[in-house]
Amino acid sequence: MRRVLDYIDRHLDDDLSLETLSGIAAFSKFHFHRQFTASYGLSVHRYVQLARLKRASHQLAYMNTRSVTDIAMEAGYDAPDAFARAFQKRFGQSPSSFRKSPKWKPWLSALGPLDEVRSKLMKKIFSDDDVTIRNVPTTRVATMEHRGDTATLGSTIQRFIAWRRAAGLHPKTNPTFNVWRSERRPVSPADYSVDLCVGTDEQVEANGAEIRVGEIPGGRCAVLRVAGNTSNLEPAALYLYRDWLPTSGEEARDFPIYCQRLSFFPDVPEHEAVAELFLPLR
Repeated sequence: MRRVLDYIDRHLDDDLSLETLSGIAAFSKFHFHRQFTASYGLSVHRYVQLARLKRASHQLAYMNTRSVTDIAMEAGYDAPDAFARAFQKRFGQSPSSFRKSPKWKPWLSALGPLDEVRSKLMKKIFSDDDVTIRNVPTTRVATMEHRGDTATLGSTIQRFIAWRRAAGLHPKTNPTFNVWRSERRPVSPADYSVDLCVGTDEQVEANGAEIRVGEIPGGRCAVLRVAGNTSNLEPAALYLYRDWLPTSGEEARDFPIYCQRLSFFPDVPEHEAVAELFLPLR
């Protein structure tokens, strides 16, 4: 079953029929369908549809250069109206409405079953061998702050991407960082806090966006590389704080844990997304 999930992730644009996937699992298609549903709590058809619609929703929200028709075809639909009906059914919005003003809470709820399966698939046990200590340079950054419920984070990300695109700060030329100022799930959702940052040595224009200029200080850092489910880096952060740090003989520096995002979903398949987590040390 894990082999099937991995195959789906790597072949979202290909034939993912019941016959194909049951062959990957080495099951008869009748037993495979029942076994998949029993293992993951949703049918293989729904899993594939949700995986494709998740990618499509990211493309709609964050990649305005892609047309709705192109996104629909890539999601496996022969016509935009069929894609629109499926999208509306799952997320409660049409694709064009979602592109203009996404309603993130229904979106998060609809993708809950998919993300639960993916979290199990991508769960990784870290060890001391996965952690390296580096001396990193000080990085000057332009920052957009997000303060408030994580359900509204997607809207902040949209504004950040739109601003950096207008400023010509492409991820291939200017590194992307997240600096966490709070726990992932604070007692009050309104207390969630994260900085969205882009590295740049050039003068930047805010152009109406809420942008401030600062820096991520250099120095020694414990670094943990994570591939796959980089939308949730909490397990990696907990490993560094709870398991690695107490036995390392090191002491944390007075700067929050942060990450650099090296490759992004949906630019790459979700299992190929890569981030490096940095724990500043004295």
